[in-house]
Amino acid sequence: MALSPNPFTPTFGKRPHVLAGRNDLLQEIEYALRTGGGDPNLCSLFVGSRGVGKTVLLSYVASEAAKYGWVSANVTARPGMLEDILERATEAADSYVKAQGRARLTSITVSALFGATWEYRDPKSGNWRTRMNRLLDTLEEHGIGLLITVDEVDPTLSELIDFAAVYQHFVREDRRIALFMAGLPANVSALLSDKTASFLRRAAQHQLGRIEDEDVAVAFRETIESSGKTIEDDALNEAVSAADGFAYMMQLVGFRTWQAVGERDVIEKEDVFRGAKSARNDFIDGVVKKTCEELSDGDLAFLEAMMPDGGASSKLADIAKRMGKTANYVRVYKTRLLEQGVIAARRRGEVTFEMPWLYEYLVEKV
Repeated sequence: MALSPNPFTPTFGKRPHVLAGRNDLLQEIEYALRTGGGDPNLCSLFVGSRGVGKTVLLSYVASEAAKYGWVSANVTARPGMLEDILERATEAADSYVKAQGRARLTSITVSALFGATWEYRDPKSGNWRTRMNRLLDTLEEHGIGLLITVDEVDPTLSELIDFAAVYQHFVREDRRIALFMAGLPANVSALLSDKTASFLRRAAQHQLGRIEDEDVAVAFRETIESSGKTIEDDALNEAVSAADGFAYMMQLVGFRTWQAVGERDVIEKEDVFRGAKSARNDFIDGVVKKTCEELSDGDLAFLEAMMPDGGASSKLADIAKRMGKTANYVRVYKTRLLEQGVIAARRRGEVTFEMPWLYEYLVEKV
């Protein structure tokens, strides 16, 4: 007998069968897409550490937008992104018109109108803003809006700064256009400090953190039951605990647990134990190690000074004493690590590890 397809999706940016939590945020965005106009959520920044589900949210918003008359150009902040935006928008517009069973845009396809090879700085074909205006004009004639998503915000990328500078003109001209960007806290903060991109400071900023356990439990159960299996209550509780509120970890735990169950129809606690152990290793390799590699020596020294507290909350005064540094010095690294989503400040003067398995990983390595 063939194994049931695994319904969990620990693949980068892939939309899960059931999106856990974020209901209030999604309702706000849905309202903005439905009504358009001057809704501030039409220019939004999703900010959070690795594994909280930023890319999945971008994918979800882009897929939902078509219901309200938007086509989406989904790109990553990397060299060539401006050309990619225009080409993806052109491609999406043509596909949307075909799917709606409507006449093609004008007498020929959007692709034929705008699909020629070009460089956005090439004066022979008009600059990027000029070519985008042509596309936006054509879309507007047919009542179609353009939603642009930009993942992995990189404040050092000149094209991203150029894009931000031009995008504000589209807004001033009352174009039917929306922008959703996602990035790590430190990168988004650096982008917003750039004078050219200062208008983005007025964008709606959505800080993405842990998902409530209740929402994780609902998503686990709905995903499992809609795929033909059931899960015992104690097994569900164990799965929720193992996910620790992180969207990516939830998908990993679910995926590995489903593998552990095999052909059986009921997921038991022992299955979750086995799945969570494999998921932990996956998360450490894919998220925790990469995060630590990007931290400075000062960042790591701060985290090491938290370790004597056994993973519980650490007082900033104790951290400063252990590091042999002043309070002001320690506050600098506290701010850096908060911006990167590595630690959290739940009470005044105290911090705790925010990223799952980070403390355990450091214990093994230090």
